[in-house]
Amino acid sequence: MTILANEGAMSPADPFRAPVRANAFYFAVWRWHFYAGVYVIPFLLMLATTGLIMLWSHTLQGRNGEQMQVAPAATSVPVSQQADAAAAAVPGGEVTQYISPLGPDRVALFRVEAGKDATAVQVDPHTGAVVGQMAWGGGWYDWADQIHGSLLLVTLGDRLIEIAAGFGIVLVVTGLYLWWPRHAGLGRALVPDLAARGRNLWKSLHSTVGFWAAALLLAFLISGHAWTDIWGGKFVQAYSTFPAAKWDNVPLSDETHAHMNHGTKEVPWGLEQSPMPASGSQEGRMAIAQGTPVTLSSVAAYAGSLGFQGRFQINAPSGDAGVWTISHDSMSKDGPSPTDDRTLHLDRFTGRVLADVGFADYSIGAKAMAVGIALHEGDMGLWNLVLNTLFCLSVIFLNVSGLVMWWKRRPAGAFRLAAPPLPADLPHWKGAVVLTLLLSLAFPLVGITLLAVLAFDYVVLGRLPAMKRALS
Repeated sequence: MTILANEGAMSPADPFRAPVRANAFYFAVWRWHFYAGVYVIPFLLMLATTGLIMLWSHTLQGRNGEQMQVAPAATSVPVSQQADAAAAAVPGGEVTQYISPLGPDRVALFRVEAGKDATAVQVDPHTGAVVGQMAWGGGWYDWADQIHGSLLLVTLGDRLIEIAAGFGIVLVVTGLYLWWPRHAGLGRALVPDLAARGRNLWKSLHSTVGFWAAALLLAFLISGHAWTDIWGGKFVQAYSTFPAAKWDNVPLSDETHAHMNHGTKEVPWGLEQSPMPASGSQEGRMAIAQGTPVTLSSVAAYAGSLGFQGRFQINAPSGDAGVWTISHDSMSKDGPSPTDDRTLHLDRFTGRVLADVGFADYSIGAKAMAVGIALHEGDMGLWNLVLNTLFCLSVIFLNVSGLVMWWKRRPAGAFRLAAPPLPADLPHWKGAVVLTLLLSLAFPLVGITLLAVLAFDYVVLGRLPAMKRALS
């Protein structure tokens, strides 16, 4: 949304004079918008840039080379033969995951593990020949995704980005308040004033682009926020997870679905914290005929009998109690519709279905996240790819234009942060504190940070004139 924007009614000749009481709330909002922008701008630039890299690297290459083309043919060799070829391509390798081709002219993908290393092997499904291989997650997508999610700083990066996502919401809300036309018709505020010059032109472009991007930015910040460790993992995801008790009391593993993630998020959000079922019982409904070996080929054949077409995934059992998992979900970019999500677990010994979860079984929160993440990742078709590309470019422009406006507004020849002035007599300040406390309960890291900034602004800057002048 609008970033470091909009000075309201201040006189250009004296941009740092104290605002009159009539404009006190406006200046207070602008000050918060400014401070939020100071922290958020580097993160939004990073998120938009890495988002573009992920969007287009997946479109052109795929996460692990699954966009590689082959000559289409009417028949394919058995999946087991393809898997044998993939395993043979990696010394000491064992196939742990199969991803069916995106289409008849695309490769089949196998994850082959050898010790601690994992290799993505691309196989021509029509000939069974290996046509390429690369380190699993070794492409541009995963590199950008790791920066996008944690800045390569693991827990610290996750916390910093969670705070940035929360402050981004503050940025959007305050930006909308500053954008609202007070002296002109609403129609004029919906299009930029291209006749303006200098900083006024930048401000007009910034405000208009910010308004049109606001709703999508809020949706992206909230859906991204739901992946964070504190607000996402400890709050909303924990209470939106599919209850394993619905699986007819089948044996459960100590592992959760999250263990099927390979460095980046792959498992549907609403299942990630759910326990995995365990093999080794006679529970579940019949799937693979008794006496038929439960292998990759028989599991793939069963998936086909259920109507799994195009891209879907099969994960091999992990450990003695592990299960075969068949899945198709937008989280893993298997298809454009999150409502087609489906995950099945089969006992590795009996081939019986222990769990079968589809979109209709998700909680309201999990359904919202399934749709929100698909939109966030640009997985819902060409229109989504174009929309997200324009959106990322808009976010980059908002941040750059905010910095340009700040540069043009700052006092010449002086090193000052040039923050908007703090009103001496601010109406509704008690309500703002109460609102911040409530925000602390909803978004703990953001609320705590806001309270700290409030205290610093009022206690420190209000009592140390030299520091106040340097930071204002």
